[in-house]
Amino acid sequence: MQAGGNRELEARNYLEKHRIMELLNYLTSALLFFRPEKPREYLISVLERLRIAKITGVAFPFFMDHCNIVSMFEMMDTSDKGTISFVQYKEGLKTLGLLNEDEVLKDDGHAITLEKFRAEVCIHPASPQAFARKF
Repeated sequence: MQAGGNRELEARNYLEKHRIMELLNYLTSALLFFRPEKPREYLISVLERLRIAKITGVAFPFFMDHCNIVSMFEMMDTSDKGTISFVQYKEGLKTLGLLNEDEVLKDDGHAITLEKFRAEVCIHPASPQAFARKF
């Protein structure tokens, strides 16, 4: 049993050290968001762009435009109230790779409007450019 526990700990440490879970979450989110016809080719191109961004320091392109942000907000606003909950807001940022597990957002008790969501997506410090630098 002890040997298995050590291997599991080593595996977990490896994944954390190399931020593999964050990378896989980002790739999965991008894949589900864009739904390309050729998913393997798309994933390869994203990985290649991340590699180039890291090597050159050139910003990784962020593909979320206004329409994409509105669409994502509307998917979360299932009751069509024009607002989403703080939990939905936080999960939306995580899905886009704009929020790490370490980051703490303060819930001010107000519902999140499209304008606030859009502003956060557009200016959030953990943008894909920052994401690319992590790897």
